[in-house]
Amino acid sequence: MILNVSQLSLSFGAKPVLQDFGFKLAEGEIACLLGHSGCGKTTALRAIAGFEQPNSGSITLKGQTLSDGRSFTPPHQRRIGMVFQDYALFPHLTVAQNIAFGLSGQSAAAQAQRVNGLLALTGLPEYGNHYPHQLSGGQQQRVALARALAPKPGLILLDEPFSNLDADLRARLSKEVRQLLKQEQTSAVLVTHDQQEAFAMADKIGIMHEGRLKQWDTPYNLYHRPADAHTARFIGTSVMLRGRVSGTNCVKLTVGEFCGTVPLGCQSCTEVDVLIRPDDIVHDHHSPITAEVLDKDFKGSHFIYTLKLDSGETVPAHIGGHHDHPIGSRIGIRMEIQDLIAFPAENQAV
Repeated sequence: MILNVSQLSLSFGAKPVLQDFGFKLAEGEIACLLGHSGCGKTTALRAIAGFEQPNSGSITLKGQTLSDGRSFTPPHQRRIGMVFQDYALFPHLTVAQNIAFGLSGQSAAAQAQRVNGLLALTGLPEYGNHYPHQLSGGQQQRVALARALAPKPGLILLDEPFSNLDADLRARLSKEVRQLLKQEQTSAVLVTHDQQEAFAMADKIGIMHEGRLKQWDTPYNLYHRPADAHTARFIGTSVMLRGRVSGTNCVKLTVGEFCGTVPLGCQSCTEVDVLIRPDDIVHDHHSPITAEVLDKDFKGSHFIYTLKLDSGETVPAHIGGHHDHPIGSRIGIRMEIQDLIAFPAENQAV
Protein backbone atom coordinates (compact mmCIF):
# COMPACT_ATOMS: atom_id res chain seq x y z
CA MET A 1 0.00 0.00 0.00
CA ILE A 2 1.34 3.43 -0.93
CA LEU A 3 -0.94 5.39 1.44
CA ASN A 4 -2.41 4.28 4.74
CA VAL A 5 -4.72 6.65 6.61
CA SER A 6 -5.79 5.09 9.92
CA GLN A 7 -8.33 6.15 12.56
CA LEU A 8 -7.92 9.85 11.84
CA SER A 9 -9.77 12.33 14.05
CA LEU A 10 -9.63 16.10 13.62
CA SER A 11 -11.62 18.89 15.23
CA PHE A 12 -11.91 22.63 14.71
CA GLY A 13 -12.44 23.86 18.25
CA ALA A 14 -15.19 21.75 19.76
CA LYS A 15 -16.54 20.69 16.37
CA PRO A 16 -15.40 17.25 15.13
CA VAL A 17 -14.69 17.34 11.38
CA LEU A 18 -13.12 13.89 10.89
CA GLN A 19 -14.06 10.93 13.07
CA ASP A 20 -12.31 7.54 12.96
CA PHE A 21 -11.49 8.21 9.31
CA GLY A 22 -9.26 5.87 7.33
CA PHE A 23 -8.54 4.11 4.05
CA LYS A 24 -5.72 2.40 2.15
CA LEU A 25 -4.52 3.27 -1.35
CA ALA A 26 -2.58 0.84 -3.53
CA GLU A 27 0.33 1.76 -5.81
CA GLY A 28 -0.95 3.40 -9.01
CA GLU A 29 -4.53 3.55 -7.72
CA ILE A 30 -6.79 6.59 -8.14
CA ALA A 31 -9.23 7.20 -5.32
CA CYS A 32 -11.97 9.73 -4.70
CA LEU A 33 -13.53 11.16 -1.56
CA LEU A 34 -17.14 11.90 -2.47
CA GLY A 35 -19.79 13.66 -0.45
CA HIS A 36 -21.91 16.75 0.10
CA SER A 37 -20.37 20.10 1.06
CA GLY A 38 -19.29 20.11 4.69
CA CYS A 39 -18.83 16.34 4.99
CA GLY A 40 -15.10 16.67 5.74
CA LYS A 41 -13.61 15.52 2.43
CA THR A 42 -11.46 18.62 1.82
CA THR A 43 -10.27 18.58 5.44
CA ALA A 44 -9.22 14.95 4.94
CA LEU A 45 -7.24 15.95 1.85
CA ARG A 46 -5.59 18.85 3.72
CA ALA A 47 -4.66 16.50 6.56
CA ILE A 48 -2.95 14.13 4.10
CA ALA A 49 -1.13 17.09 2.53
CA GLY A 50 -0.01 18.36 5.94
CA PHE A 51 -2.01 21.59 5.95
CA GLU A 52 -4.08 20.37 8.93
CA GLN A 53 -2.75 18.43 11.91
CA PRO A 54 -5.01 15.58 13.13
CA ASN A 55 -5.83 15.18 16.81
CA SER A 56 -5.25 11.43 16.59
CA GLY A 57 -4.66 8.64 14.11
CA SER A 58 -1.85 8.14 11.62
CA ILE A 59 -0.92 8.83 7.99
CA THR A 60 1.76 6.75 6.27
CA LEU A 61 3.06 7.32 2.72
CA LYS A 62 5.36 4.73 1.12
CA GLY A 63 6.20 3.35 4.55
CA GLN A 64 7.12 6.76 5.99
CA THR A 65 5.00 8.03 8.87
CA LEU A 66 3.83 11.56 8.13
CA SER A 67 1.63 12.02 11.18
CA ASP A 68 0.89 9.79 14.16
CA GLY A 69 0.33 12.00 17.20
CA ARG A 70 4.03 11.93 18.12
CA SER A 71 5.57 13.19 14.87
CA PHE A 72 4.35 15.51 12.13
CA THR A 73 6.03 16.01 8.75
CA PRO A 74 5.45 19.52 7.31
CA PRO A 75 3.84 19.80 3.85
CA HIS A 76 7.01 20.68 1.91
CA GLN A 77 8.74 17.49 3.10
CA ARG A 78 5.95 15.06 2.16
CA ARG A 79 6.64 14.76 -1.60
CA ILE A 80 2.95 15.22 -2.34
CA GLY A 81 1.70 17.15 -5.37
CA MET A 82 -1.41 19.33 -5.13
CA VAL A 83 -3.86 20.41 -7.84
CA PHE A 84 -6.37 23.07 -6.77
CA GLN A 85 -9.70 24.15 -8.26
CA ASP A 86 -8.37 27.65 -9.01
CA TYR A 87 -5.25 26.25 -10.79
CA ALA A 88 -2.88 28.38 -8.61
CA LEU A 89 -0.51 29.01 -11.53
CA PHE A 90 2.08 31.77 -11.30
CA PRO A 91 0.82 34.51 -13.67
CA HIS A 92 4.28 36.03 -14.24
CA LEU A 93 5.80 32.70 -15.33
CA THR A 94 5.39 30.96 -18.68
CA VAL A 95 3.75 27.56 -18.93
CA ALA A 96 7.16 25.88 -19.13
CA GLN A 97 8.43 27.85 -16.12
CA ASN A 98 5.33 26.93 -14.12
CA ILE A 99 5.87 23.23 -14.84
CA ALA A 100 9.57 23.48 -14.00
CA PHE A 101 8.93 25.27 -10.69
CA GLY A 102 9.45 22.13 -8.58
CA LEU A 103 12.54 21.00 -10.51
CA SER A 104 14.99 23.61 -9.23
CA GLY A 105 17.45 20.99 -7.98
CA GLN A 106 17.90 19.45 -11.42
CA SER A 107 20.14 20.44 -14.31
CA ALA A 108 18.77 22.66 -17.08
CA ALA A 109 18.87 19.72 -19.50
CA ALA A 110 16.96 17.45 -17.11
CA GLN A 111 14.40 20.17 -16.46
CA ALA A 112 13.87 20.78 -20.18
CA GLN A 113 13.46 17.06 -20.86
CA ARG A 114 10.88 16.65 -18.10
CA VAL A 115 8.97 19.83 -19.05
CA ASN A 116 8.86 18.93 -22.75
CA GLY A 117 7.70 15.42 -21.91
CA LEU A 118 4.86 16.73 -19.75
CA LEU A 119 3.86 19.34 -22.34
CA ALA A 120 3.53 16.53 -24.88
CA LEU A 121 1.72 14.28 -22.40
CA THR A 122 -0.85 16.99 -21.60
CA GLY A 123 -1.40 17.92 -25.26
CA LEU A 124 0.27 21.33 -24.91
CA PRO A 125 3.57 20.94 -26.80
CA GLU A 126 3.28 24.37 -28.45
CA TYR A 127 2.30 26.33 -25.34
CA GLY A 128 5.55 26.32 -23.37
CA ASN A 129 6.20 30.04 -23.94
CA HIS A 130 2.60 31.13 -23.31
CA TYR A 131 1.44 32.72 -20.06
CA PRO A 132 -1.48 31.36 -17.99
CA HIS A 133 -3.84 34.20 -18.98
CA GLN A 134 -3.44 33.17 -22.63
CA LEU A 135 -4.85 29.70 -21.95
CA SER A 136 -8.38 28.37 -21.56
CA GLY A 137 -9.56 27.00 -18.23
CA GLY A 138 -9.05 23.43 -19.38
CA GLN A 139 -5.53 24.18 -20.59
CA GLN A 140 -4.65 25.89 -17.31
CA GLN A 141 -5.79 22.84 -15.37
CA ARG A 142 -3.61 20.61 -17.55
CA VAL A 143 -0.64 22.87 -16.76
CA ALA A 144 -1.46 22.68 -13.04
CA LEU A 145 -1.47 18.88 -13.25
CA ALA A 146 1.80 18.85 -15.22
CA ARG A 147 3.41 21.07 -12.57
CA ALA A 148 2.25 18.71 -9.82
CA LEU A 149 3.55 15.67 -11.73
CA ALA A 150 6.91 17.22 -12.69
CA PRO A 151 8.94 16.29 -9.57
CA LYS A 152 7.47 12.75 -9.63
CA PRO A 153 5.76 12.95 -6.22
CA GLY A 154 4.72 9.92 -4.26
CA LEU A 155 1.10 11.05 -4.38
CA ILE A 156 -1.09 13.61 -6.15
CA LEU A 157 -4.02 15.27 -4.33
CA LEU A 158 -6.72 16.97 -6.41
CA ASP A 159 -9.15 19.31 -4.64
CA GLU A 160 -12.29 19.85 -6.78
CA PRO A 161 -10.00 20.34 -9.82
CA PHE A 162 -12.75 20.74 -12.42
CA SER A 163 -15.40 22.68 -10.50
CA ASN A 164 -14.73 25.94 -12.40
CA LEU A 165 -15.22 24.30 -15.81
CA ASP A 166 -18.40 23.70 -17.81
CA ALA A 167 -20.01 20.26 -17.76
CA ASP A 168 -18.74 19.03 -21.15
CA LEU A 169 -15.15 20.09 -20.48
CA ARG A 170 -15.33 18.66 -16.97
CA ALA A 171 -16.37 15.27 -18.33
CA ARG A 172 -13.63 15.28 -20.97
CA LEU A 173 -10.89 16.44 -18.61
CA SER A 174 -11.75 13.87 -15.95
CA LYS A 175 -11.04 11.10 -18.48
CA GLU A 176 -7.88 12.82 -19.72
CA VAL A 177 -6.51 13.32 -16.21
CA ARG A 178 -7.15 9.67 -15.35
CA GLN A 179 -5.19 8.62 -18.45
CA LEU A 180 -2.33 10.99 -17.55
CA LEU A 181 -2.10 9.67 -14.00
CA LYS A 182 -2.15 6.07 -15.24
CA GLN A 183 0.55 6.82 -17.83
CA GLU A 184 2.72 8.38 -15.13
CA GLN A 185 1.87 5.48 -12.78
CA THR A 186 1.04 8.04 -10.10
CA SER A 187 -1.34 7.37 -7.22
CA ALA A 188 -3.90 10.08 -6.57
CA VAL A 189 -6.73 11.11 -4.27
CA LEU A 190 -9.48 13.30 -5.71
CA VAL A 191 -12.05 15.30 -3.76
CA THR A 192 -15.35 16.10 -5.48
CA HIS A 193 -19.10 16.34 -4.95
CA ASP A 194 -19.73 15.33 -8.60
CA GLN A 195 -20.63 11.64 -8.87
CA GLN A 196 -20.06 11.44 -12.62
CA GLU A 197 -16.58 12.88 -12.16
CA ALA A 198 -15.82 10.39 -9.40
CA PHE A 199 -17.09 7.43 -11.42
CA ALA A 200 -15.09 8.50 -14.49
CA MET A 201 -11.79 8.91 -12.63
CA ALA A 202 -11.61 6.66 -9.62
CA ASP A 203 -10.67 3.03 -9.03
CA LYS A 204 -11.99 3.35 -5.47
CA ILE A 205 -14.48 5.82 -4.01
CA GLY A 206 -15.04 6.72 -0.38
CA ILE A 207 -18.50 8.00 0.53
CA MET A 208 -18.20 10.58 3.30
CA HIS A 209 -20.91 11.78 5.66
CA GLU A 210 -20.45 13.94 8.75
CA GLY A 211 -16.71 13.30 8.91
CA ARG A 212 -16.96 9.54 8.62
CA LEU A 213 -16.23 7.18 5.75
CA LYS A 214 -19.47 5.29 5.13
CA GLN A 215 -18.13 2.96 2.42
CA TRP A 216 -14.81 2.54 0.57
CA ASP A 217 -15.31 0.49 -2.57
CA THR A 218 -15.27 0.30 -6.35
CA PRO A 219 -17.78 2.46 -8.26
CA TYR A 220 -19.59 -0.73 -9.36
CA ASN A 221 -20.02 -2.01 -5.82
CA LEU A 222 -21.15 1.37 -4.51
CA TYR A 223 -23.94 1.38 -7.09
CA HIS A 224 -24.95 -2.27 -6.93
CA ARG A 225 -23.95 -3.22 -3.37
CA PRO A 226 -24.28 -0.14 -1.13
CA ALA A 227 -23.38 -0.86 2.48
CA ASP A 228 -26.12 1.27 4.03
CA ALA A 229 -29.21 3.29 3.21
CA HIS A 230 -27.31 6.60 3.15
CA THR A 231 -24.90 5.36 0.47
CA ALA A 232 -27.76 3.78 -1.48
CA ARG A 233 -29.68 7.06 -1.58
CA PHE A 234 -26.60 9.15 -2.28
CA ILE A 235 -25.33 7.23 -5.30
CA GLY A 236 -27.31 7.77 -8.49
CA THR A 237 -31.03 8.52 -8.75
CA SER A 238 -33.27 6.37 -6.60
CA VAL A 239 -36.19 6.09 -4.19
CA MET A 240 -37.00 3.70 -1.36
CA LEU A 241 -40.22 1.69 -1.51
CA ARG A 242 -41.60 0.13 1.64
CA GLY A 243 -41.96 -3.64 1.43
CA ARG A 244 -42.44 -6.64 3.68
CA VAL A 245 -40.21 -9.71 3.95
CA SER A 246 -41.97 -12.79 2.57
CA GLY A 247 -40.22 -16.13 2.93
CA THR A 248 -36.48 -16.51 3.35
CA ASN A 249 -35.01 -14.03 0.86
CA CYS A 250 -37.96 -12.32 -0.79
CA VAL A 251 -39.71 -8.99 -0.35
CA LYS A 252 -43.27 -8.16 -1.33
CA LEU A 253 -43.92 -4.67 -2.71
CA THR A 254 -47.16 -3.15 -3.97
CA VAL A 255 -45.95 -3.92 -7.52
CA GLY A 256 -44.90 -7.54 -6.96
CA GLU A 257 -42.62 -9.90 -5.10
CA PHE A 258 -38.84 -9.89 -5.61
CA CYS A 259 -36.17 -12.23 -4.31
CA GLY A 260 -32.53 -11.72 -3.47
CA THR A 261 -30.87 -10.95 -0.14
CA VAL A 262 -32.73 -9.33 2.73
CA PRO A 263 -31.00 -7.63 5.70
CA LEU A 264 -29.77 -9.83 8.52
CA GLY A 265 -32.27 -10.06 11.33
CA CYS A 266 -35.28 -9.23 9.15
CA GLN A 267 -37.73 -12.06 9.75
CA SER A 268 -40.79 -12.87 7.67
CA CYS A 269 -43.37 -10.03 7.68
CA THR A 270 -40.73 -7.50 8.80
CA GLU A 271 -40.93 -4.17 6.98
CA VAL A 272 -37.93 -3.16 4.86
CA ASP A 273 -37.03 -0.31 2.50
CA VAL A 274 -36.18 -1.46 -1.03
CA LEU A 275 -33.97 0.63 -3.30
CA ILE A 276 -35.50 1.36 -6.72
CA ARG A 277 -33.42 2.92 -9.48
CA PRO A 278 -34.66 4.16 -12.89
CA ASP A 279 -33.22 1.12 -14.68
CA ASP A 280 -35.25 -1.23 -12.45
CA ILE A 281 -38.45 -0.13 -14.23
CA VAL A 282 -39.27 -1.22 -17.78
CA HIS A 283 -41.89 0.40 -20.02
CA ASP A 284 -44.28 -2.39 -21.09
CA HIS A 285 -47.50 -1.66 -23.02
CA HIS A 286 -48.83 -5.13 -22.17
CA SER A 287 -48.24 -5.01 -18.43
CA PRO A 288 -51.30 -5.04 -16.14
CA ILE A 289 -49.45 -2.61 -13.86
CA THR A 290 -49.81 1.03 -14.89
CA ALA A 291 -48.50 4.30 -13.49
CA GLU A 292 -49.30 7.97 -14.01
CA VAL A 293 -46.71 10.21 -15.65
CA LEU A 294 -46.06 13.07 -13.21
CA ASP A 295 -42.97 14.53 -14.86
CA LYS A 296 -40.36 13.75 -17.51
CA ASP A 297 -36.82 14.89 -18.20
CA PHE A 298 -35.67 14.42 -21.81
CA LYS A 299 -32.02 13.33 -22.08
CA GLY A 300 -31.89 12.79 -25.86
CA SER A 301 -31.42 9.03 -26.02
CA HIS A 302 -33.89 8.50 -23.17
CA PHE A 303 -36.30 10.09 -20.71
CA ILE A 304 -36.20 9.99 -16.93
CA TYR A 305 -39.89 9.77 -16.02
CA THR A 306 -41.35 10.40 -12.58
CA LEU A 307 -44.21 7.94 -12.21
CA LYS A 308 -46.95 7.67 -9.61
CA LEU A 309 -47.96 4.13 -8.68
CA ASP A 310 -51.48 3.14 -7.63
CA SER A 311 -50.19 3.01 -4.05
CA GLY A 312 -49.38 6.74 -4.28
CA GLU A 313 -45.63 6.09 -4.22
CA THR A 314 -43.49 7.80 -6.86
CA VAL A 315 -40.60 6.16 -8.72
CA PRO A 316 -38.08 7.27 -11.38
CA ALA A 317 -38.00 5.31 -14.64
CA HIS A 318 -35.47 5.14 -17.49
CA ILE A 319 -37.56 5.05 -20.69
CA GLY A 320 -36.45 5.19 -24.33
CA GLY A 321 -36.26 8.56 -26.05
CA HIS A 322 -38.98 7.64 -28.57
CA HIS A 323 -41.61 7.13 -25.85
CA ASP A 324 -42.84 10.68 -25.31
CA HIS A 325 -45.97 10.30 -23.20
CA PRO A 326 -47.92 13.37 -22.04
CA ILE A 327 -47.98 14.43 -18.40
CA GLY A 328 -51.02 12.91 -16.72
CA SER A 329 -51.22 9.87 -19.00
CA ARG A 330 -50.88 6.30 -17.73
CA ILE A 331 -48.29 3.87 -19.06
CA GLY A 332 -47.70 0.17 -18.53
CA ILE A 333 -44.64 -0.79 -16.51
CA ARG A 334 -43.02 -3.82 -14.96
CA MET A 335 -40.27 -4.14 -12.37
CA GLU A 336 -37.05 -5.91 -13.34
CA ILE A 337 -34.97 -5.75 -10.18
CA GLN A 338 -31.73 -7.58 -10.99
CA ASP A 339 -30.19 -7.06 -7.55
CA LEU A 340 -32.53 -6.73 -4.60
CA ILE A 341 -31.13 -4.02 -2.32
CA ALA A 342 -33.07 -3.74 0.93
CA PHE A 343 -32.47 -2.19 4.34
CA PRO A 344 -34.36 -2.35 7.64
CA ALA A 345 -37.26 0.10 7.58
CA GLU A 346 -36.04 3.33 9.12
CA ASN A 347 -38.93 3.78 11.54
CA GLN A 348 -38.50 0.46 13.29
CA ALA A 349 -35.84 -1.42 15.21
CA VAL A 350 -34.73 -4.80 13.90
